[in-house]
Amino acid sequence: MRKVFIPALLDNFVSNRVNVICGIALLMLAMTFETISFSQEIDLTVYNQNLGLVKDRREIKLDKGVQRIEFTDVAAQIDPTSVHFKSLSYPNKCSVLEQNFEYDLISREKLLQKYIGKEIELERRFGKDGEKKEIIKGALLSTSGGLTIKSGDKILVNPSGEISLSKLPEGLILKPTLLWLLENEISGEHKIEVDYLTNGINWNADYVIVSDKDDKNLDLTGWVTIDNKSGASYKDAKLKLIAGDIHRASPPGVMRNGMMYETKAKRAPQPQFEEKAFFEYHLYTLQRRTTVRDNETKQIEFVSASAVPVKKLYIYDGAAQKFYGYNQWSRADRNYGVQSNKKVYVMLDFKNSKENNLGIPLPKGKMRVYKEDSDKSLEFIGEDFIEHTPKDENVRIYLGDAFDIVGERVQTDFKNGDDFADESFKITVRNHKEEPIEVRVVEKLYRWSNWKITQKSQDYEKKDARTIEYKLKVAKDSESVLTYTVHYWWD
Repeated sequence: MRKVFIPALLDNFVSNRVNVICGIALLMLAMTFETISFSQEIDLTVYNQNLGLVKDRREIKLDKGVQRIEFTDVAAQIDPTSVHFKSLSYPNKCSVLEQNFEYDLISREKLLQKYIGKEIELERRFGKDGEKKEIIKGALLSTSGGLTIKSGDKILVNPSGEISLSKLPEGLILKPTLLWLLENEISGEHKIEVDYLTNGINWNADYVIVSDKDDKNLDLTGWVTIDNKSGASYKDAKLKLIAGDIHRASPPGVMRNGMMYETKAKRAPQPQFEEKAFFEYHLYTLQRRTTVRDNETKQIEFVSASAVPVKKLYIYDGAAQKFYGYNQWSRADRNYGVQSNKKVYVMLDFKNSKENNLGIPLPKGKMRVYKEDSDKSLEFIGEDFIEHTPKDENVRIYLGDAFDIVGERVQTDFKNGDDFADESFKITVRNHKEEPIEVRVVEKLYRWSNWKITQKSQDYEKKDARTIEYKLKVAKDSESVLTYTVHYWWD
């Protein structure tokens, strides 16, 4: 019987090399199954919820009757309950009677764990050139923090040398494998397809935006970023991406391998992805095949647009107050909603329309914005996340707070009675820039659902049931003031 040799280091239990020699044991294991390897064709659909759908087509020679089949090179994070097998050559003539998913892979730690309480050999070399050697036999007591071996009446702690195991323990395999018991009615070559879901593979969109010197137009490039940690590589795959929030059932996690997995360059001359609506989601199909390797992050350009009209917005939301719902204390508390925020937000706003050289559904992702300096170099000016954005909808990106613009919000009066409250505010915006600006002043009316603006220094726009917005013009190196009074009432 061949032996399994593992080098052991005196100061480092986790050795950086494992030499496994167990040809006879592996041969005996392989003889019990017909192995299907070497995928002929792979289709890979990736969802932006850490989920992938794999369609794996292979060819195999099958005998007539019941037989055992070993299907290797599947994803380590496969959901075995999602596997669907079919013979494309002879539909309904070949079916799976039983399926096992084997995922207890060989590793140094697992090999040694299987030998706790059993005898192992330790070969140690010494002498000037290591020409002398010593064989120590003993029972492996522990692997925690290093090797502990009982040899005769001695206990050896972290001994150095090369460990020798007598055979490969049962239950350990070289790669994740589906083991099937197949019933087949027609012997010969079969082309089969195996579909399954796997966790550990995800995609997201990343956008690079370059704004022109006047912030009037921008160039946008969108990249698909695919992160594959599923435990398998997908060679020459037909790649599809699903954008949308699909619902998944969430049973308790499944324990595998001692870990808990939750059940949940140059610009392309033509678009590389074809987009279309699919059910209530959007599907992006790469117009060529690509290889997605395990533990790889791959980026592919999927959208490119130039000269997209954009607006730079200054927004002052002076009330640093969250809305907690209408209630009795919100009507009477003089200090409710008067906390002041001095920051003025800077945002870019553009419409995702065909007229603006876009007009395709934009998957959720991070938008990074750059601006060209006078020396033609690009400087980073901010980033923000967007949600899934359909065509003809506006995209608004928050970049940061304006350095030279300051807002101030002060409650100037408050009166209330048994069935009403009157509140007045003075809002000042100071502009220290060398050009005039327009600031959108957002006011949220928190106290009650019935309200009316009884006094105002300028007109406003009602945005929703409790929000109004003023457009305040401020001259260069100057300030502007607006005032208003709101009347609340209740029964």
